[in-house]
Amino acid sequence: MTGKKQENLNRREFIARSAKAGASIAAAAGLAYWLYQDNVIPRQEGDSAVFPDFSVAPQPGKSLSIVQGTERKSTVIKAIDMLGGIEHFVKPGDVVLIKPNIAFASSAALGATTNPDLLATVVRLCYDRGGAKKVIVTDNPINDPDSCFALTGIGKAASAAGAQIMLPKDSYFSPMTIKNAQLIKSWPVLYEPLKNVNKVIGIAPLKDHHRSGASMMMKNWYGLLGGRRNIFHQKIHTIITELAMMIRPTLVILDAFSVMKANGPTGGSMSDIYSANTIIAGTDQVAVDSFGAGFLNLKPADLPYLTQAQQMGLGTTDYQSLKPLKVQL
Repeated sequence: MTGKKQENLNRREFIARSAKAGASIAAAAGLAYWLYQDNVIPRQEGDSAVFPDFSVAPQPGKSLSIVQGTERKSTVIKAIDMLGGIEHFVKPGDVVLIKPNIAFASSAALGATTNPDLLATVVRLCYDRGGAKKVIVTDNPINDPDSCFALTGIGKAASAAGAQIMLPKDSYFSPMTIKNAQLIKSWPVLYEPLKNVNKVIGIAPLKDHHRSGASMMMKNWYGLLGGRRNIFHQKIHTIITELAMMIRPTLVILDAFSVMKANGPTGGSMSDIYSANTIIAGTDQVAVDSFGAGFLNLKPADLPYLTQAQQMGLGTTDYQSLKPLKVQL
């Protein structure tokens, strides 16, 4: 074979191999994108799910309550009553979603997840006094959802109180883009459980967090994200701010009965816990978290996401300006 023919053959072979390599790279990129999106349900280009504003205007002077008590049930009832009662937030016929923190498959006694008795109390209030048509409980845990709902006690408590449990499924996620967001852009979000609800209540434990400094109400909405959400850890304060942009809740309830003071967010030892025996309830999640920071010896300024949220007009870090209602039972 002449040199010229060999050169032409080598060129054709190079082009053919390059085309195959390009196809392989494209296929790999497509697979990576599919994995990145976590197999969300398909939508037409430009179509993005959005959540409505679930907030309810507080009664004058009743936007933040802080109650100390001896047990959670009476304390949370008192905290809600001081804001006008559950009847102010939930009306007959409402479909209510309650978003607890069920991220880990561990006992609620360790303080890493929402207390099941607290959740059950709020579910019953929504039905018995609010007249709710339906109460839904959902979360997208870090650990296996079935194990998390079982081992935390949330599954049993929620069902016994009459709530419908919606475990995350691939088909429940839809891409969402938040206006003015840097991170939540065409990102898979647990949309289906919230699609037909008109009230949203968040219930979360107050705990240390090794990345964000604290995990409270605003961080609680992290459990609505799908996909490879751990990539947001590098911009943890930005994502928490955007979560507050994504969800404007009806009511939030921060559980500071057993505060995880160290080794958060998972903890794992009772030595990580101290008893503050306090429930904080409010309509301004920024204010609730700003007050809650004090239980971890932090100021609002120590948590950049609180400052960012205030700058975005999502609430106030100056919780004293709301003239919080305080009671000790």
